[in-house]
Amino acid sequence: MSTCSTASQELDEPLAGTAATARTWLLLEQPGPWGAKALTSSHLDPALGRALEAAAKGTGVRIALIRRPGRHADSRTPAARQVYAAHTLPGRGWVRSATIREPKDLLDLDFAALGRGEHRTFDAVLGARPYTGDPLALVCTNGKRDRCCALLGRPLAAELAASGVEGVWEVTHLGGHRFSPTLLVLPYGYAYGRAEAQAVRHVLHSVRQGRVVVEGCRGSSAWERPGQAAELAVRTAVGEYAANALAVVATHGAAPRWEVTVAHADGRRWRVVVAQGAAAPPRPESCGTSILGSPARMDVVEVRELVAAALAS
Repeated sequence: MSTCSTASQELDEPLAGTAATARTWLLLEQPGPWGAKALTSSHLDPALGRALEAAAKGTGVRIALIRRPGRHADSRTPAARQVYAAHTLPGRGWVRSATIREPKDLLDLDFAALGRGEHRTFDAVLGARPYTGDPLALVCTNGKRDRCCALLGRPLAAELAASGVEGVWEVTHLGGHRFSPTLLVLPYGYAYGRAEAQAVRHVLHSVRQGRVVVEGCRGSSAWERPGQAAELAVRTAVGEYAANALAVVATHGAAPRWEVTVAHADGRRWRVVVAQGAAAPPRPESCGTSILGSPARMDVVEVRELVAAALAS
C-alpha cells in the first residue's frame, strides 16, 4: 500500500528544515479519541479549544494534546490531567510540569510571556514545578489527520513504552505526516522523522547527556525552517553536538534564498546560505488528499565560518 510516507522515503526527501516552529510548547493531557483538529474535535470542550487557539495565536506558543500510549479508553472527564510547558531556546530552555483538574485554568495563563520564555504565570496559575524526569518523547499518532501517523506512530509509541522508556506520550500533531513516524523530544525541542525505536532510544540517551543526534533530525522547533537547516548543517560540518552550543542569531533574505548566521557559545560564527527548492517529482503530501504536490525543501548551499574581520564589517 502506497502512502505519503512511503512516497517520501522512496524519493529520499530530505528531513532537515521540516520541523514545526514553536519556541514554547504547551501540552495538555486529553485521553480518548482525537479528531483532525484535536483541540476542537476531541473530548476537550470545543469552546475551550477555540479559546486556547485564540489565546496562543501569534505568541510563539504551540498547543498540542497528549495521551499515554496504548488503548484509548473513551473517558470524557479524567480526574486529573498532566500539563507540560517547554521553552526551547538554547541556553534559556526549561520544562515545567503541573497536574490540573480544570483545563479551563489554562486560559488564565499569560501566553505572550510563555512565548518569551517566562514561566512565572504558568507556575503561579497551575502550581507548576520544574520537570526533572527523563526526556519527553512525543510521538505523533493522530490518524484522523493522516493515517501514516496512526499506522506508524502508534506502534512506535507502544514499543517504546513497552520497553520501559519513560516519558513517552502520544501527541496530536507535529506536522510533516509524510515523515512518519515523527516525534518531538524535549527539553531541547528537536524533531525527528522516519523514527525507529532503536534510533529513538539513542536520541533520548544523547539528550540525557545534553547532546543532539543529527541523524534523522528535522530541526529545532525554536527556529524557522531556514534556520533549522542551517543549524543542523553547522553541527554536521564542525562536529558540534552539544545541545546548547549553537543558536540562530540572524536570518536575512526571503524565499527562495536566505543567509543565516549561526553562533557558537564560544563566539564563533558561521554564515549559511539556504535555498528553497521543490521536492520532485510531485507526490501526495498527505494521505488525506489525492492532489499531488512538490513540498518545499531547504537546501544548504554554503557553510562558511566568519573570521574576525568579517564579523566587524
